[in-house]
Amino acid sequence: MVVLMKTIKIALIGNPNSGKTTLFNDLTGSNQYVGNWPGVTVEKKEGKLRTADKTGHGGKASAEVIIVDLPGIYSLSPYSLEEVITRDFLVTQRPDVILNIVDASNLERNLYLTSQLMEVGIPIVVALNMMDVVRKNGDILDPDKLSALLGCPVVETSAVKGDGSFEAARCAVNQAAFTPPAPMEFEKTVEAALKEIASIPEVRKAGELKRFYAIKLFERDKKMTDSLGIKPASIEKIEHITGVCEAELEDDSESIITNQRYERVTKIAGQSLQKKRGGLTVSDKIDQVVTNRWLAIPIFAAIMFVVYYISVSSLGTIITDWANETLFGTWISGGASSLLEAAGAAEWLQSLIVGGLIGGVGAVLGFLPQMLILFFFLSFLEDCGYMARVAFIMDRIFRKFGLSGKSFIPMLIASGCGVPGIMASRTIENEKDRRMTIMVTTFIPCGAKLPIIAMIAGALFPDHSWWVAPSMYFFGVLMVIFSGLILKKTRLFTGDLAPFVMELPRYHMPAPRNLFLHIWERGRAFVVKAGTVIFVASGMIWFLSNFGWNLKLTTQDQSMLAGIGRFIAPVFAPVGFGDWRAAVASVTGIAAKENVVSTLSVLLGIADTGGEDPAFLATVAGMFTAVSAYSFMVFNMLCAPCAAAIGATYREMGSLKWTLIAVGYQTMLAYTMAFLIYQLGSVLFLGQGVTIATIAAIAVVMVLLWLLLRPDRHAKVKNTAKA
Repeated sequence: MVVLMKTIKIALIGNPNSGKTTLFNDLTGSNQYVGNWPGVTVEKKEGKLRTADKTGHGGKASAEVIIVDLPGIYSLSPYSLEEVITRDFLVTQRPDVILNIVDASNLERNLYLTSQLMEVGIPIVVALNMMDVVRKNGDILDPDKLSALLGCPVVETSAVKGDGSFEAARCAVNQAAFTPPAPMEFEKTVEAALKEIASIPEVRKAGELKRFYAIKLFERDKKMTDSLGIKPASIEKIEHITGVCEAELEDDSESIITNQRYERVTKIAGQSLQKKRGGLTVSDKIDQVVTNRWLAIPIFAAIMFVVYYISVSSLGTIITDWANETLFGTWISGGASSLLEAAGAAEWLQSLIVGGLIGGVGAVLGFLPQMLILFFFLSFLEDCGYMARVAFIMDRIFRKFGLSGKSFIPMLIASGCGVPGIMASRTIENEKDRRMTIMVTTFIPCGAKLPIIAMIAGALFPDHSWWVAPSMYFFGVLMVIFSGLILKKTRLFTGDLAPFVMELPRYHMPAPRNLFLHIWERGRAFVVKAGTVIFVASGMIWFLSNFGWNLKLTTQDQSMLAGIGRFIAPVFAPVGFGDWRAAVASVTGIAAKENVVSTLSVLLGIADTGGEDPAFLATVAGMFTAVSAYSFMVFNMLCAPCAAAIGATYREMGSLKWTLIAVGYQTMLAYTMAFLIYQLGSVLFLGQGVTIATIAAIAVVMVLLWLLLRPDRHAKVKNTAKA
């Protein structure tokens, strides 16, 4: 006999920072990263409830339970793509039950979303998370009272500690068989208007979503109007009903609903929560210092300086030197050479395997220790709650230059990898701001660019690497600000900035598991790329640099790659690296930024010695001056990102035209900055005489100053129109 198991789908929904993704990881065993800002979960994720815990006794479950982790949102009134994803899922997919994660330490704000979820006609279980924080603050929250007021079950949880997670899931499974809670009622005038709208034929057909649609139509939600196919006559009737209510209550419809929701939510929170009266919390006291108007930026700069100093110049260098010189330089490369010689392998095969594949991949993997240390510090700062404050700190600055604090969130995420950083731009509801954010996000050095910084700093600036590495991070931020200033004055990007609203998480010691997951995910992605993209690219570079156009073995100078390199080298000569090997390395970086190091390693013929071996660094140093090396770094930091990031740009832009605009702007800005650094730096620091190129660089500076200082013509037109 075949037993069919029923499938129950549970939707996890909550505000950002409410512990939603932590709960998902606990219930499913998934390894999603948990962040302290919107955008970490940018689309829905699914996982099965762990089998041993479905019944609480480790036996077989009577149902297969699917947990769906939806993006963190503040409401079901879509302004961002995250809210669209969540609302569309609830309306079209209709999960069996909603597990609403509520931050108990910020009850009133979180219950606003709960009040909206009660209108979609789906059973709800409230997971009252962070109760340990409530108790620590001396507050008293009565779950039973809250449950009675909401009309749905309430379960206490602590997602970080794993307490109550499966109790909440089991309650949700059981609740799936019950009727949804009754929605909160509004003032009589509003209720009468909603009842009239719900009686319209197109709305009446919505069934259990009838009240939800009635409220949205009352709020003049155009997307809901379009989705229901409301006829013109019905639209006119709805507008009349809404207008009468607005006139009576002397407010616009959306504000009426919002205000009345908050009145009811405030009442419920007040009846179920008793707050301790007292002074400032520990988080408040810390914020008085780290978010101080005058101290915030210097503190942030000092923290990032220390992070890069430890990761690149001190501890990171010690471990990386061992990895390059001993692990890859002696053990792996030496062992492979001995084995191949003992097997009688041909000389060209030994060169391919040791000098090409192992050398190219090893030159990149040798920097992995530095990256892991950097990822540890960045993960710690993100998880403890500090980086969320940085977003608000930067909002004060960014707004003066045409960007909002929301734009800095993708940039923080991109410090690990540009792809999730670009995807995190979905949190920005303004289309123009979102596109500009996508264009500038990859200016912040990601993990893949760290080997380039470490290589150049070690080769050309051995005594000054303590400031060279951090300077790349701050130069990236400077280019973001510069881009905001000039792009916001163009027709493509002009417009009002979106407001930046985000709750600040309390300061806390990060959970070791979360730190490990973040470091593991970022480190694994780097290793996988080295084992696939870099491996293949190293093989191709070796082949092209050892074979001529007649497909016969030849010297490197007579190879196909040398011919290609010499053809493109003149393009890079004005920016300081006209050596064909450096030019080729910059181009291969489009496939993956790590290729810059692996390509140079293979081409210099000493790849088997490791990416930071003295011989390798000395050879690299011979290719550049200090100024041209800095120019090389700047170009590869700012130019078009790797192929994966370009693909993410195309997906998020939804347009080939906009993708080409983004890549074109990034490359043009990179070339311009590298040109200025090399031409002016050579005169100022190397004593080079003034040339035509120097005069051209001065002219470029004048053009850039004009772009920065020129009035915003589009803003004038807009202000005149408003007047």
